[in-house]
Amino acid sequence: MRSVTYSMSVSLDGYIVGPDGGFDWTAPDPEVFRFWIDEIRDVGVHLMGRRLYETMLYWETADQDPSLGEAELEWTALWKPLPKVVFSTTLSAVEGHAQLASGTVAEEIERLRAEPGEGDIAIGGATLAAQAAAAGLIDEYRAVVYPVLVGGGIPFFPRDERRVDLELVETRTFSSRFVYLRHRVVR
Repeated sequence: MRSVTYSMSVSLDGYIVGPDGGFDWTAPDPEVFRFWIDEIRDVGVHLMGRRLYETMLYWETADQDPSLGEAELEWTALWKPLPKVVFSTTLSAVEGHAQLASGTVAEEIERLRAEPGEGDIAIGGATLAAQAAAAGLIDEYRAVVYPVLVGGGIPFFPRDERRVDLELVETRTFSSRFVYLRHRVVR
């Protein structure tokens, strides 16, 4: 069965964006960017909400930018053909290899798990991940922790007051001060 993974950059105090909605503190370090390139290779489909979809739209045409470096072009070559499912109540259409979700997060994950396919089902965005977590559908939590305290904003982990036991699978410290943490849900 395909694993459902939730991966995001997160501040040390647990937020994916700060109180003002900004995430400029996640500016990609070359070593971390290379890590995200390697991570996306294991993804078969990416689920995301409207805000993340709109943020990531840049990569649908980024390969036309002559100033992009080799790593950015490699990311674009992996991201563009990747199937994406977008959850939105306001969008009427999406671009590229994206489709609008036709059901709930739980229904879409079950549909994707039933279909033949390779790679993880990745979730991006805390709101969407909170819905999947509430249904007990996340298999792994993956976070690149940035050495910054932003003091509030949107939390990485859902605040649904339920216990979830995790097993540490992997850690990695980057030379640039960032730490990767990968935990598997204990079932």
